[in-house]
Amino acid sequence: MDYKKEFINPMSGSLTSLFENQGIDVIMGKGTILDEHSIDVEGETVGAEYIVVATGQHSNKLGIEGKEYTNDSRDFLSMESLPNSITFIGAGIISIEFASIMIKLGVEVNVVHNNNEPLKGFNEAHIDKLIEKLKSEGVNFYFNENTQSVQPSGERFVVTTESGLSLETDYVLDATGRKPNVQDIGLEKVGIKFSGRGIVVDEHLRTNVKNIFASGDVLDKSIPKLTPTATFEFNYIAAYILGLNQQPIQYPAIPSVLYSLPRLSQIGVTVSEAQNNDDYTVKDIPFDQQMVFEYQNETEAEMSIVLDSNKRLVGAEIYGNEANDLVNLLVFIINNKMTVQELSQNIFAFLGASSGVIDLLKIAMM
Repeated sequence: MDYKKEFINPMSGSLTSLFENQGIDVIMGKGTILDEHSIDVEGETVGAEYIVVATGQHSNKLGIEGKEYTNDSRDFLSMESLPNSITFIGAGIISIEFASIMIKLGVEVNVVHNNNEPLKGFNEAHIDKLIEKLKSEGVNFYFNENTQSVQPSGERFVVTTESGLSLETDYVLDATGRKPNVQDIGLEKVGIKFSGRGIVVDEHLRTNVKNIFASGDVLDKSIPKLTPTATFEFNYIAAYILGLNQQPIQYPAIPSVLYSLPRLSQIGVTVSEAQNNDDYTVKDIPFDQQMVFEYQNETEAEMSIVLDSNKRLVGAEIYGNEANDLVNLLVFIINNKMTVQELSQNIFAFLGASSGVIDLLKIAMM
């Protein structure tokens, strides 16, 4: 936490200075859209030719008894000391990432989930493998359990589910998802369409009020709501407004990473999608067994790839400590539609995990 405070906390001030040095006015305060060209910022009216709504998301709170005793991810990342035990409600990305850290720090960890499908969106076999690894490390998983209440018990808390399960714990984190920040920002005043999923936009990221755009996690979209995705959208909107790009936004293949220990990553066409489509071929590459030395003796790492009918890589799912870096390498291969012949025209540094995986990938693409 000391490291986080030293490097992350000052970022807001640093970004403000960066904007101001570029001649950008930074106005602090709650903004509410007044009309197509005006925003109220705590009593001050700011005019603009274009408006971009980028209000992001906030953590969901279950409507349960004792919800005031639960914490969210921001609270977790501001803890001054470690609890002896922690209970996560939900088995999504936030819970699994934090659980994999806490168990290694000697904290008792419970994860309560309302069904038996944790971590939707990643390779099912990799999810099962990760969950079993976390179980072996001591994480307690309680699937098909609907949390009913959180009540104080002395200096601790008791989490109770509908089935009668009762868990005593020091800290409760509600990680049951996130909701777009669409309330109380004036969308209704100008008739901007939105739902519980976010703001509705067209192929140019414009709302139904054509000079008002939206970007980032507040969008109603199927594209992954990630920081680099939001950056891509902001860059597109800027180019569109400046007249540099009038084409509809075209998203490249977008990598997703679960920062657990080990990590999971995914990009492009998924294995589950490919298995139901004759145009694709799925191949497994157990590079833990084939390149133990290059991959620093990590003996459980593996990758599943998806090839199209021309044997080009169109998707991949990785399990391993370096899954985040390896998937970034695959971004270039997939988005540039590289063939095995084109890959073979490149020379990569040896020894290295990435060069070893590329060699195995080339064999699989033949």
